[in-house]
Amino acid sequence: MLTELQRRFGLAAGMLVALALPAASESCSRMDHDGQGYVVCQVEAAREPALRLWQDGADGRPLLNFNNVRKALDQSESLEFAMNAGMFHPDYRPVGLLVVDGQERSPIVTGASNDNFGMLPNGVFCTGGARAFQVIESRAFAEARPDCRLATQSGPMLVIDGALHPRFLVDSDSRHIRNGVGVSPDGETAWFAISDRPVTFHEFGRLFRDGLGVRDALYFDGSISRLYAPGVNRADFGRSLGPIIGLVGGTG
Repeated sequence: MLTELQRRFGLAAGMLVALALPAASESCSRMDHDGQGYVVCQVEAAREPALRLWQDGADGRPLLNFNNVRKALDQSESLEFAMNAGMFHPDYRPVGLLVVDGQERSPIVTGASNDNFGMLPNGVFCTGGARAFQVIESRAFAEARPDCRLATQSGPMLVIDGALHPRFLVDSDSRHIRNGVGVSPDGETAWFAISDRPVTFHEFGRLFRDGLGVRDALYFDGSISRLYAPGVNRADFGRSLGPIIGLVGGTG
């Protein structure tokens, strides 16, 4: 685990090098909620086909970081934003379900565990199915097996049908830089968010429920959470990543 000082240094250095980043469309913006700062990246249904989920490169090895993701793009493409998209094993394999372009790369896991992933209910972020975007509780997903172009499983759920996860404590002292995804009630919009500073689960869940008005949201990770977003001068770096999600645009 990186120390808090190391994480903050990586974030600050990432912001400095971001000054030289290529231009990108304004998918991401800064937002304040309940005294905390966040970057929120919004994707509408019409752009769902431009959303991608990466794990391995053409050589079969994990991509690990945003720079390698950018190198994997075609010359006509640019990376508008990207963030880590779920928890992973020491070899960077995803802990739970991963579906890339309709192909299952890792199976769903429905059991409880003592880590954040297994803090039930956990869930699956699914795109390109019956709705453009969905966050579905994992056991319901395993039973229904909905079609997804992209899917990543993580946990815990932040917001479940309009309610915060029952284990979130208002006065918790567990704080990390956290990131996750929430979906509008009609499934037409997805918001990817990351905190500027360490926040509690309760604070992060309230961002999605009260600040963005979502009824279902999913936690991606904490402590290793990072963002690439040229539009807001962010290019965080540090520990290598497993699954990465991002939005791709054209250069011209």
